[in-house]
Order: sequence, then structure tokens, then C-alpha cells
Amino acid sequence: MTLCLVAASRTHQGLVRRRNEDSHSQGQWLYVVADGLGGHVAGDVASSTVVAAVQAYDRAVDPEDLADFLGRAINDASDELRRKVRENPDLAGMGTTFVALLHSGGHAIAANVGDSRAYLVRRHGSRDNALVQISEDHTYEHLVADAEEVPHLSGRLARFLDGRADGRSADLRPLQLQPGDRVLLCSDGLSSYVPHEQIRAALDSDDNPGSIADQLVGMAIDQGGHDNVTVIVIDVTRAALRNPTNDE
Repeated sequence: MTLCLVAASRTHQGLVRRRNEDSHSQGQWLYVVADGLGGHVAGDVASSTVVAAVQAYDRAVDPEDLADFLGRAINDASDELRRKVRENPDLAGMGTTFVALLHSGGHAIAANVGDSRAYLVRRHGSRDNALVQISEDHTYEHLVADAEEVPHLSGRLARFLDGRADGRSADLRPLQLQPGDRVLLCSDGLSSYVPHEQIRAALDSDDNPGSIADQLVGMAIDQGGHDNVTVIVIDVTRAALRNPTNDE
């Protein structure tokens, strides 16, 4: 069975931030969202640098090579951040989160560093499908054992891309895509402010990816637009078989 991915992406500065420090890329094989760290220098430079670096990896890959290929893309992006800081020391301290999906037919790899998220809804004609977060937030509260018993534990990021190699590796998760699946990649400008159930309801609708992406960004703005927000909505469908007798 041949699968086809149809996607739509949207980004918005929000109503509070002075600039949009999110960057994203919607390619043929690779989809990426990066959220430059607010409160650090040049968050927009960090996110755009990472996205530009990985765009070279928007290529067809054998399914068994997906994890290695995406891992190399992230390493190259980190190297590019390090190179930029070396050339311009004023950029030292910049960083970004990262979430991506690379696919080859029905096989895919999701990757993330930080708290930009990947979600999956399996939609196969039924309603009230579960919204599953397929990435893990790299914050201290999610990475420390028995975190609920640790007083005043920071919710800050414990891992992000900043050009350093110590503990900045990405999580890689293999996925077997099915017709009817819908994947969301987003910055925390969505997930930190829009309730989980509202995100699920939007993704579980019959609307197309572009309409859903507009709805999700609108929800973030309705919640006050406290942060930049970026979303990529990806639908997995059966590829239409071309009729050889009907040339277009």
C-alpha cells in the first residue's frame, strides 16, 4: 500500500512577543519546527539556523536508514550553531528546541529536543480518538525521578540545541504510519496555552490540514497569544493510483 502525506503549516508572532523566534520547514519528506529560546540572545537566529541546516536532509531515504539520517541532520544543525557562535561570539548562549518528522512511505521517525511537541491521532472512521504525545518534554520536571516529591523543581528546559554536544542529543522514535493518521508538530506556544482536549477536538475533525492549522493558531491567540506559535498538521492518506489511460 502506497501512502501520501498532505501537510499545512502556520506560524504567528502572537500578541506579546516583539518578534517571532519560531522557524519551520514543510518539505516533501521532512517536516520541522524549531522554537528559539526566549530570554536568550538571538533565539530567531538559532531556530532559523537549525531549520536551514536540516533542509538539506529533505530527501528520500530507505526506511532502515531513517533514524541514522535524521540523527545526522540534527548533528549537522548543532555543528552549524557552533560555527555561527565561533564566527560571532555575540551569539553565544543562543539555543532552540527542535521537533521533526522524517518519513519514507509508511515508515517514519519523530525526533525532538526540548519541549516542542509531536502528537498523533489515529483516525480510522471512528470518533473520539485519543491524542497521543509521541515526544517527551525535556524539562526537569519530566526528567527527574519522583519529580512530584521534589520541592521547587524547575520547569525549565533541561535539553535544547545550542551547539554543544554535552547532553543535547535528540530523542528518536520510530512510527509505522497508517491511512487516517494525523500528526501535529508544534511549538509550545500552542501546547502550553491551549487545553489538550481542544487540540484533540481540532485534530479529530474532518477538516483539511490547512483549516485545522488555522484553527490551532487561532486558539493560541484566543488564549492571549502569550508566545510565538507554529504548527504543522500532517495527514496520512492512501496515494491515488494514476490511471495510465488518462494522461493529464
